[in-house]
Amino acid sequence: MKRQEVESSQIKSIGHNGASTLEVEFHGKGDTTNVYQYKEVPASVFNQIISADSVGRAFIALVKKNPEYNHIKL
Repeated sequence: MKRQEVESSQIKSIGHNGASTLEVEFHGKGDTTNVYQYKEVPASVFNQIISADSVGRAFIALVKKNPEYNHIKL
């Protein structure tokens, strides 16, 4: 999935597949890649996150509690 880089101390990049999956890459330590996919997240929520003053805070408020996610090993 294509992600766009964002200005955030927590999130490096974020993307959406246009249907219902949000993909988030968190800043890692060293060469660690922390990419997670969150299911059942509408594109409207993605748009709210990327247009927020604080991407990290918006993500926490709108998505973080979503129990359906997968850690992607890259």
